[in-house]
Amino acid sequence: MATIEIPLFPLNTVLFPGGPLPLRVFEPRYLSMVSRCLQKDHGFGVVLIKSGAEVGPAEFHEIGTVAEIVDWYKGSDGLLGVSAQGRERFAIESCDRQADGLYVGLVELREREAPCALPDEYRYLSELLKHLLDDLGGHYDRIPKIYDDASWVGYRLAEIIPLPVSTRQELLEISDARRRLELLQPHLGELRSRLN
Repeated sequence: MATIEIPLFPLNTVLFPGGPLPLRVFEPRYLSMVSRCLQKDHGFGVVLIKSGAEVGPAEFHEIGTVAEIVDWYKGSDGLLGVSAQGRERFAIESCDRQADGLYVGLVELREREAPCALPDEYRYLSELLKHLLDDLGGHYDRIPKIYDDASWVGYRLAEIIPLPVSTRQELLEISDARRRLELLQPHLGELRSRLN
């Protein structure tokens, strides 16, 4: 796969391929990053913080997701609002912190998971997800729905059901859609019972 250089945005969240990412941007380093991304029509990398903070130095995981800016606006409070969407996953090969505090990484893009039919034993997850997304609306209104694809269903469930961020990161790092669905199973009991 290709190796590219992209700015990195360490956050206390995990972005999955195809998922929405609403942001409020106020730090000068990230305002500049967003401006450059819009001018050059390229994305930035979202990585989960291991230690540190979103507003200062941070140590973060090596596997993340490229975020593409799909919309932006200036809020009534003067902050920049950004709507981004997850694209392909990546692994960081090297990383530098610039003078302004922005991290820039040389990353290897991971292959996108090939479309994979949702196995029959997980068909109920599609129905569960439809109910959840109907309730959420908002950012999910703009995302194409692929309820018969195991990767898409697994990614959406991993990002919206209550999970520790460490579990979300583990689910991001898995490259097997069926295995991701298996690992989600224990976390779905209460939600599944609400449908019955």
